[in-house]
Amino acid sequence: MKIHNAVALVTGANRGIGLAFTRELLVRGARKVYAGARDPASVTQPGVEPLRLDVTKPEDIAAAVARAGDVTLVINNAGIGAVGGFLLPDSEAVTRRMFETNFFGMLRISRAFAPALKEHGGGALLNVLSIASWANGGLLAGYSASKAAAWSLTNALRHELAAQKTQVTALHMAFVDTDLVRALDQPKTSPDEIVRRALDGLEAGLDEVIADERTQAVKQGLSAVAASYLPSRA
Repeated sequence: MKIHNAVALVTGANRGIGLAFTRELLVRGARKVYAGARDPASVTQPGVEPLRLDVTKPEDIAAAVARAGDVTLVINNAGIGAVGGFLLPDSEAVTRRMFETNFFGMLRISRAFAPALKEHGGGALLNVLSIASWANGGLLAGYSASKAAAWSLTNALRHELAAQKTQVTALHMAFVDTDLVRALDQPKTSPDEIVRRALDGLEAGLDEVIADERTQAVKQGLSAVAASYLPSRA
């Protein structure tokens, strides 16, 4: 998938990683970039087309398909998160909200835009996942569960969309310096760096982009005897 002359849609495009995607897509010569956000007035990046798009609302998605039917690249970036474990009193309600955006939102967008991608030769989906797709330490319990489900969804879509020649790329990374995790005292990578690596991988035809060393280490440790997703006994 080449970015030059592509028509891209980025969900959750008003800030953080989504905003960084819109900037880099324009730098790489995308012909048009639709910037989806719950409030299109919050999209301030010059050169993009703001699009009202709440991925939890079917009516917003239907309107987006009608307006952005020329897309060749869909970046499923919209996501929400919350700190807390599964044993907290409100964990079920909080987790349901995150699944509604992080999993079902991604499913709705992918399913809705698949016909448009097929019409334009296949195109690509780029799904923003996380190191939390593989490791859940309880700090971001519901978020991690929703990203694990989104990883499974992405793997299924890769198979289901192969016949129409749609490339499906998963992006995994550790903490990124965005509003979502700004309060956490953890090493963070800049959104711009993550996005550059993601789009490099997309253009190289990769199925998965592992965007930092910490995430690479966790993935490599999944099959170890003391697997990377298990608690340390030290």
